[in-house]
Amino acid sequence: MSTERPQINLITPPVLDLQTFPEVLARVMDSVEIACLRLSLATKDIDDLGRAADACRVVAHARDVAIVIENHVAFVERHGLDGLHLTDGGRNIRTLRKDLGADAILGAYCGITRHDGINAAEAGADYVAFGPVGASPLGTGELAPHDLFQWWSEMIEVPVIAEGALTRDLVASLAPVTDFFAPGPEIWTAEDPAAALKALLAPIL
Repeated sequence: MSTERPQINLITPPVLDLQTFPEVLARVMDSVEIACLRLSLATKDIDDLGRAADACRVVAHARDVAIVIENHVAFVERHGLDGLHLTDGGRNIRTLRKDLGADAILGAYCGITRHDGINAAEAGADYVAFGPVGASPLGTGELAPHDLFQWWSEMIEVPVIAEGALTRDLVASLAPVTDFFAPGPEIWTAEDPAAALKALLAPIL
């Protein structure tokens, strides 16, 4: 069981307005202590990705917060990021560890599958993420159950992240059995994302 308060891995919106988002991101990161920022961007345009990576890196690193990007390996070194978040269950963790080095953060989203999580952990992932934990129309609709996090926290040393349709009640119930929460979509449509994040995380603040 996790004996410390879970930390926060903040996920960006899929589309960023770089005229306004850095300031919004700064306010959010100043409102709640953030352990890591995850760039989760919909665009495949290299220039747009690069500009977003640079803008978000400046905000994160100014606050001593690590920043990782989903899947785009080449952007890690090119834009001074701290690592990579893989959405395929971490199937290439071993190879990427050799390419990016021991200091790079390598994490893997493993859906609701314990088997994928174990494989990613054994391959050298720094963390494993499971989700969604709340009702969501995305994917198959199957949820990562409380029992999965409880088993993981009791049996596996690699940190675990709970994400996907988080609610205040889910934060309260999962806090004893997860190391991190990864909110993002839950807050960005709010008029005040910083206030929305504080409200979502109220059970652990």
